[in-house]
Amino acid sequence: MPDMSDLASWQSIDRAHHIHPFTDQKALRASGSRIICKGEGVYLQDVEGNRYLDGMAGLWCVNVGYGRQELVTAATRQMEELAYYNCFFNTSTPAATRLSQLLAQVTPDGFNQCFFTNSGSEANDTVLRFGRHYWALKGKPEKTIFISRRNAYHGSTVAAGSLGGMAWMHSQGGLPIPDIAHIDQPYWYHEGGDETPEEFGIRVARQLKAKIRELGPDRVAAFIAEPIQGSGGVIIPPSTYWPEIKRICAENEILFIADEVICGFGRTGKWFGSEFYDLKPDMMSMAKGLSSGYVPIGAVMMSDEVADTLVANGFLSHGFTYSGHPLACAVAVRNIEIMLNERLVERVESDIGPYFQEKWASLKNHALVGEARSIGLIAGLEMVKDKSRREKFPTTARVGLFFREAAFRNGLVLRAIGDTVVASPPLVITHAEVDELIEKLGRTLDETERYVRTL
Repeated sequence: MPDMSDLASWQSIDRAHHIHPFTDQKALRASGSRIICKGEGVYLQDVEGNRYLDGMAGLWCVNVGYGRQELVTAATRQMEELAYYNCFFNTSTPAATRLSQLLAQVTPDGFNQCFFTNSGSEANDTVLRFGRHYWALKGKPEKTIFISRRNAYHGSTVAAGSLGGMAWMHSQGGLPIPDIAHIDQPYWYHEGGDETPEEFGIRVARQLKAKIRELGPDRVAAFIAEPIQGSGGVIIPPSTYWPEIKRICAENEILFIADEVICGFGRTGKWFGSEFYDLKPDMMSMAKGLSSGYVPIGAVMMSDEVADTLVANGFLSHGFTYSGHPLACAVAVRNIEIMLNERLVERVESDIGPYFQEKWASLKNHALVGEARSIGLIAGLEMVKDKSRREKFPTTARVGLFFREAAFRNGLVLRAIGDTVVASPPLVITHAEVDELIEKLGRTLDETERYVRTL
């Protein structure tokens, strides 16, 4: 193997053998990969020794920060005792059993039973199957259609990618599969026109009612949505949106599924986004913050009504080799214990979240920034050509891509979704580190402003 600091050798190996997710492979192989080798707290380091403040917590997931020895110890102890066993054949493990108990403790009232997966994508595949199976058990097998939202992201497997509403994903691999429909997203800033946010929220929510009528209430099984769209650009719905969605789901006898993969485990200042918005869903898919990204694991929490219906049927024809993997469960258990012991969720709600939001809002005065929005420790920032008209830059300008790479040069990891800058730092970030994030972000915006003047 190359010496750790030999970037050219690592890039050569990566270029020859590694196809990356969600990446322009041709462009990457021309430029070479950035090779990250260490993490501590909210910081990352690459093989050349460059240090970065990770404002994305990996991919929205490293909630307790990097380098937590408690999680290393939990993983080591579990591997020494039992590296693997499955949850098939009337069998479980102490780690899987304990994690199911902890999840019942931290999720909202009425959620007491879970099914383990290995990712958020698998969790959303599972809710599709369970939702359809639920209605079949209720004597309504024709209720198979799931309604989602355009620009939603629910994963990249065939079913999860179909549930998502990203046309550029659907263009590869023949998606979506049948019986998936989409309505508009609650993206007031760029899609609200002359309406107030409140008017827009009601109108977009009522598209769900119209779509149910179009498809037939006897055919629609469920509506699935993130409380806050993460990978869609941190789309925070207007205040009128969720109450209307809840009413429509209840009136039309369809399941409501909350995708908590990003919003879950403290990101909003509540354990789950469903609590923040009082959503009371029928199922919740989760992953990412469940283990703070230290090992792959996901889960589906089911309301007592849904779970009891599935259990009463007896045999359930669904599962994965690694459902309830003891190593993943042991790490997730310790991760949740850390969050409970250090009161990280409460800290996001009452301390670091408000501080971060105040600092993030200060960016709205920058010449490039049309809107700076945030809840808890999740935030979006719109870079626009004309603030007064909420006018986007042409896609050919690739302003977001310039910003992202400039941020890396400034020692900051943030994500650009189109020209929307998004952030989700680890929940353990300090006030001083928030100040550093905002300073580096401001410097990067200044560089980006100089860049757009050359277009």
